[in-house]
Amino acid sequence: MSEDDSGRRDRRRAPTLREVAERAGVHVSTVSRVLRETEPPDGWSPTALRVREVADELGYAPNPWAASLRTRRTDTIGVVMPRLTDTVVATMFEGIEYAATELGYSVLLSSPPDTVAAQQRSIEFLRSRQVDGLLLTSLHQGADEFLDSLRLQNTRVLLMNRHAGSRLPAITGDDHAGGRLAAEHLLALGHREIGVIGGPQHATTATDRVAGFVEVLSEVGISLPPDRIVPSGFEVDGGLVGARALLDRPDPVTAVFAVNDTAAIGALGVARDLGLRVPEDLSLVGYNDISVVAQLPAALTTVRTPAHLMGQTAVRRLIDLIEGKSVVSERLPVDLVVRASTAPPRVVGLRR
Repeated sequence: MSEDDSGRRDRRRAPTLREVAERAGVHVSTVSRVLRETEPPDGWSPTALRVREVADELGYAPNPWAASLRTRRTDTIGVVMPRLTDTVVATMFEGIEYAATELGYSVLLSSPPDTVAAQQRSIEFLRSRQVDGLLLTSLHQGADEFLDSLRLQNTRVLLMNRHAGSRLPAITGDDHAGGRLAAEHLLALGHREIGVIGGPQHATTATDRVAGFVEVLSEVGISLPPDRIVPSGFEVDGGLVGARALLDRPDPVTAVFAVNDTAAIGALGVARDLGLRVPEDLSLVGYNDISVVAQLPAALTTVRTPAHLMGQTAVRRLIDLIEGKSVVSERLPVDLVVRASTAPPRVVGLRR
């Protein structure tokens, strides 16, 4: 085979947009637009069908790097998600992947440790990969100054499951409302001796849930002393530590609100070890409604947060930002799921 023949074969393997356009009898811009779009609700036009048939016949595959040189876009978003092993965070990422794929974007994911320095390194790495925008979820509160610098550099940034006031747009569940729902439920059952496993103090999801919960108690004249709100991690171990501080004492509470379900599972273990029955001796409310909590021996009452929808919504709003549209923060609605882990308190004199 001659060198000319080899060159012709290579060109046949990798046809250009212009070759597709010439074969289909349309302008190059038409080919580019048709191959970039998803199928419209009313189906492809005859011209679009012809373009796509020709592209298939020639074996045309778009070159994203060449396209990025022309448009200064890579159709890629960067995502920073600490604690990807967490069920809720993983569900959010499923929503991110779903929406990104639907809208023709690729996702570059980094899951650093939950520290400011590690998260900043991840962000800088993703920026070096020329992503069109950044979706930052569960970001450490200590990163606010760094977020300000990103904004000043005109980096498209959207927060998810964490907010930074008016600095940047954010998509979250309505955590303040969720905390209120939990408090209203326990008060309606008759509980007044209540404790809170409050999660990390650097996480806005946790602090918002606690704030909403405490607000409702204050409205009926109940002021929780500091030792009734115990900071913790989001993991089972955090729930163990928090529950021991609230239950293994002379004046244990009759109800506990844990700001996430995993910590609530840890609290269940402490209640068991102390000989407390749920809900007869202790009512327990969690947060997020991960799938396992409905299958616990005492199915957990919890606040359901729309994790998958949050991921989808965040991607769509980030792409709006990338396209130059105005985006405002959104709080997605949450709801209370009442199960077997909550009941009216027993008479205090009969407890333990």
